[in-house]
Amino acid sequence: MYSPPVRDKSNWDVLWNAVRTDSLSVISTDHCAFLWDGQKTMGKDDFSKIPNGGPGLENRLHMIHEFGVRTGRITLNRMVELLATNPAKLFGLYPRKGTVAVGSDADIVIFDPDKKHTISAATHHSKSDYNLYEGTEVTGTPEIVLLRGNVLVENGELVAEPGIGQFVKRAKFGEELKPARAATV
Repeated sequence: MYSPPVRDKSNWDVLWNAVRTDSLSVISTDHCAFLWDGQKTMGKDDFSKIPNGGPGLENRLHMIHEFGVRTGRITLNRMVELLATNPAKLFGLYPRKGTVAVGSDADIVIFDPDKKHTISAATHHSKSDYNLYEGTEVTGTPEIVLLRGNVLVENGELVAEPGIGQFVKRAKFGEELKPARAATV
């Protein structure tokens, strides 16, 4: 169980058109790393006991690139807007987050658009024991992930030390978040 629920295939073109035309301006996930065995199965006899949410954050970029950009439904620039710029603006974190600019946090993904990858719970980094996209073959995968200029992931391996994250207080509604530090030239 997760929200919103998966839509029937007859809705897919309508949803992609809404993303393309900005009727939907963000693609996100309600990522929850619940275990199938022991957590999701709590509701096998009572639907109301199933914890809501599903794993999806790690593969969101794979899926949107494969089924959006590679199929021609959206451009690469539109993908960046949907996954980074627009969410940062919506949550009051722009321009500190969601852009590559002087004074911004240098949160960057180095992405190989031609590298093949098969999505699997056996290889993902989530503690979840299942993957909603199990067995899906995609072309395009992150090679390096930077947070504030620090390497978090390199060649599919987590290399960051625990505790590297920081709380970022959002700007007030209607205002932009000030950069964290002054830029040096």
